Amino acid sequence: PEPATLEAAVRFDHITVERGGISILDGVSASVPKGSCTAIIGPNGAGKTTLLMALLGEISYQGTIHLGNQGNSPRIGYVPQRLSFDRGMPLTVCEFLAMGFQHRPLWFGINSALQQRSQEALALVKAEHLLERRIGALSGGELQRVLLALALLQQPDLLVLDEPSAGVDFRGELIFCELLDTLRHSQGFTQLMVSHD
Repeated sequence: PEPATLEAAVRFDHITVERGGISILDGVSASVPKGSCTAIIGPNGAGKTTLLMALLGEISYQGTIHLGNQGNSPRIGYVPQRLSFDRGMPLTVCEFLAMGFQHRPLWFGINSALQQRSQEALALVKAEHLLERRIGALSGGELQRVLLALALLQQPDLLVLDEPSAGVDFRGELIFCELLDTLRHSQGFTQLMVSHD
């Protein structure tokens, strides 16, 4: 089909973001076709992450962002560029994945159904062997896979990735991109990714 006839998962209409009187984005309009893998590419400082933060509702902006169709808000999974945390924390990957979903404190143990879901999400990203590893002991590539597994636990309609291969070597980046392509086809989400490459 022609691009104009494709259903949009996200539509940005005249998005403008200013900070401290400086224009970061000025009237940006774009469309992300449903089911696509769409990349926002540009040099550092071009406003790519700012556009994602506007999409996620993390910063104020002018303009309109349309999500989904007929007012149905899509579930969004997000993989950040980097995660700042205390690497000395005695937290396993399984506990990290459970934190956002379990209502009782982690020291009471992890619900077995949630542990199973976490294991399945890690298997999707070929990282099931990391389940009991300490989160602070992971390499950059391993941490990115865990963050992707966490995003997949949201069962996203829209997967948003902010330079997901930052801090990963070239081979790891290639494997990560191939994995994303396979997952997009098997899981059926729309992928929106920022990259400076």
